[in-house]
Amino acid sequence: MRIFLTGANGYIGGAVAAALIAGGHKIRGLVRSGDKAGAVAAHGIEAVIGSLDDGALLQAEARAADAVINTASSDHRGAVEALTAAVAGSGKPFIHSSGSSMVADLAMGEPSDRIFHEGEPIAPVADKAARVAIDRLVLAAHGIVVCNTMIYGHALGPPAQSVQIPALVRQAKASGVARYIGRGLNRWSNVHIADVAALYALAIARAPSGTFMYVESGEEGLGEIVRAIAAKLDLGAPQSWAAEEAIAFWGRNSAVYSLGSNSRVRGKAAAALGWMPKHRSIANWIADELNGE
Repeated sequence: MRIFLTGANGYIGGAVAAALIAGGHKIRGLVRSGDKAGAVAAHGIEAVIGSLDDGALLQAEARAADAVINTASSDHRGAVEALTAAVAGSGKPFIHSSGSSMVADLAMGEPSDRIFHEGEPIAPVADKAARVAIDRLVLAAHGIVVCNTMIYGHALGPPAQSVQIPALVRQAKASGVARYIGRGLNRWSNVHIADVAALYALAIARAPSGTFMYVESGEEGLGEIVRAIAAKLDLGAPQSWAAEEAIAFWGRNSAVYSLGSNSRVRGKAAAALGWMPKHRSIANWIADELNGE
């Protein structure tokens, strides 16, 4: 199958491309520069230089492909509109990557019992309403939405990093003290990057159109994660950060939604495709494999 993939040099896109190439597919991957084109070419991806703002390019590539996967951005509505229009009525699979921060709260380190299940209506906070609207657009166009949770693990394609764990590690290494926000009792569902890539490969072959799936294989508290980082880096006991200090350091979006919130989800759609994740504990991965990324 010929697959057009946006975000080919990214953390998710590179891993997905590697899994699909291993399965015998051919990948044309969108990148933004010649340097990045060289990086993805080294991993067997045929580079397409352009951006998500180039709707004509996106549509041409989507029409020429047998399937389309967007891993470049969960929030670029223009790109999604261009891609869905290009595959409309063709029966081609279109997978859009979303993220579970769309169900995140404003807890800033406090716990929550709320767990979101597939099919459950989402009433997002204002900052995440646009993402939810994009997911609904994809589903209405008979696409597939893969909603990733906190992803961890080393890059499986071109050099790239995930979001949350590297941010926590950089802060800890820079200051010599690992930090969680507030009481650190907020929790996130999580999943290993190799399991994510395996799911995309299954979804492109088996997922029915209009499928929404949460991608999760475990759940841990941010305080637990930070304690595991502190132990791995031999930094002593971690410490709490007040909300305003965390926001000043990480920025509002990262502090509030990526690191201070609860994002707890459960999914069955991935298992229905035959997905069997091999990794279950982010804390164990930190203890065994973290290298100070």
